[in-house]
Amino acid sequence: MQISILLTTVAQKSDARRLATASLQHRSAACIQIISGIESHYLWKGKKTTSREYLVMAKTTTGRSKSLEKLWQKIHPYDCPELITLSGRAATAYARWVVASVSS
Repeated sequence: MQISILLTTVAQKSDARRLATASLQHRSAACIQIISGIESHYLWKGKKTTSREYLVMAKTTTGRSKSLEKLWQKIHPYDCPELITLSGRAATAYARWVVASVSS
């Protein structure tokens, strides 16, 4: 069965937790993982930038991924947030749990 994972990064743990809480309250995701201690290197406004960030990964159904992306776009603290959706096959039991978790 297919599921989707939406990825983003934020600078503050409180922002990561806010994304997680909103995702669960809106039943847009079944599980959100917050990974601390990543170091991001990127170009921003023509300058090389390095920052410490939190990676936020949300597991959802392919059908709910657009809804989750819109929610995150609305509440994300960055001007240009990284919002990347990956889709792929998941173990049947896990995928069924994801589906049940985001169903109304």
